Amino acid sequence: MRGRPQRALMLQAIAAAALDTGHITKRYLDGGGTASFAAVRDYLSGSIELPARETNLLAEVVNMLGQRSPALPVPHAAHDAADGSSEMSWRELGASSAFLLSDAEKEQARLDAVTRTHLLDTGPEERFDRITRNAQQRFQVSTAIVTLIDDERQFLKSVIGPVEQNMPKARSFCNTAIETSQPLIIRDTFHDEKFKWSPLVLGDPFIRFYAGYPLRSPDGWTVGTLCVIDQQARAFSPSDEHSLSRLALMAEHELAA
Repeated sequence: MRGRPQRALMLQAIAAAALDTGHITKRYLDGGGTASFAAVRDYLSGSIELPARETNLLAEVVNMLGQRSPALPVPHAAHDAADGSSEMSWRELGASSAFLLSDAEKEQARLDAVTRTHLLDTGPEERFDRITRNAQQRFQVSTAIVTLIDDERQFLKSVIGPVEQNMPKARSFCNTAIETSQPLIIRDTFHDEKFKWSPLVLGDPFIRFYAGYPLRSPDGWTVGTLCVIDQQARAFSPSDEHSLSRLALMAEHELAA
């Protein structure tokens, strides 16, 4: 276990097994734990330490609740080698640690991931333009874009079609796509309660169809989108979604390059 401290392994196991920290803490307290809910959260986030008895009990609960997780078992503190190496921070676990963070902390972590791409305000590149061309041709739409979303705007790293560069984040369809972390498919904006009154639907570029796929950083934070747009409503099949996801994977590869 050298160099893999107990807390870091516990975080990895919780994330891998998709365990609920509230449930973990309840079982821990039922089993004789004495730390409060807040103290358990602070321990997992790395802001406080707990006695070995408490962390060992937490480890036992995580091991019990996540029996099928490949990240298990979490060792007792006595077996957790202290070789002078620094403990892995929850921040190093990337988006898998999101369950520990407040909304503001998650957004800051996401923005840090956008910054680490080193692509904001850079010029066009063929490696991204190739993806948008493929997307535009595959779906026969007017517009295909690769975006990065920072704290205020939507930056277009690659664009085909009439989309405003540096559009305010709050106005963009892509901002909704990164908030849901799932593909956002709007087959007809005129029949979508959220977007039918959008200025981008009622005015230029008169969006009628939108399909956006979130793009993730290597550590899992959603930094932007690959999306296709048209001025006509259209169907979008599971096969279409699969094609868009494959193009999105290509874009993610380039974002990480």
